[in-house]
Amino acid sequence: MKRILVPTDFSVQAENALKVAAMIAKMNDAEIYLLHMMEIPMQQTDPGKAKSIIPETLFFMNLARKKFETIKNQDYLKGIKVHETVKEDITFNEVKDSCDEFNIDLIVMGSHGTSEIMDMFVGSNTEKVVRSSETPVLVIKNEHQNFNVSDFIFASDFQNDNKETYKQAVKFAEIFNAKIHLLLVITPNSFMTTYEAKSRITNFIYSQSFKNYSTTIHNDFSVEQGILNVSKDINADLIGISTHGRQGIAHFFNSSISEDIVNNANRPVITFKI
Repeated sequence: MKRILVPTDFSVQAENALKVAAMIAKMNDAEIYLLHMMEIPMQQTDPGKAKSIIPETLFFMNLARKKFETIKNQDYLKGIKVHETVKEDITFNEVKDSCDEFNIDLIVMGSHGTSEIMDMFVGSNTEKVVRSSETPVLVIKNEHQNFNVSDFIFASDFQNDNKETYKQAVKFAEIFNAKIHLLLVITPNSFMTTYEAKSRITNFIYSQSFKNYSTTIHNDFSVEQGILNVSKDINADLIGISTHGRQGIAHFFNSSISEDIVNNANRPVITFKI
């Protein structure tokens, strides 16, 4: 984990994410890539209007650069190599392109959740990044003076397509020497016996070398509520969940559990793309 991307709109929530990214960077001798996106109308077809856009673009670019310089001088970033880039659009594609361009290992983002959806970046757009990102996304909602992960929930259906995401979760847990709580939530609509649930988890982790884990089988009305309830019961430091990255009509008819957890959990959430 040597390259961490932090999208920022220079809000308090984005800075909370940056502080956590800085702590992770220091633990891994990693570099941070700051990404700011501006909605500048560069696609104007009227030549008469294009001239007025250039000064506006330069103004906002210079303003972003000044804010970057202020951020880079913060004490919590001392000793960390920080890069900055500005994209002239506000889309989750810009995040994906930046991940590809800089070979990013982890995205750290700030978010309010569903209560604040008017933010330029850290509100509803966090969902879009979570839904589409091939890179793990760590979502931060609150300020952390010390980001320490001791108890890490990995919620899954423990089907074979989650094995690769579990390996990513293990790598993250090992950074903090954290214990992983393997969580399978059983709901009325997807009932299985306790025996079946235990067998599924046992088969899933068979031959895995990571041993600092426990298993929990929890019954609830929904998977989302079950994850939130268990994370509260054990006071988890982090919730990890896989995402299928459904988009378009498929996403509309299949509510994303990962996005619901990101919106409603009052603790950090990390998502891994299947």
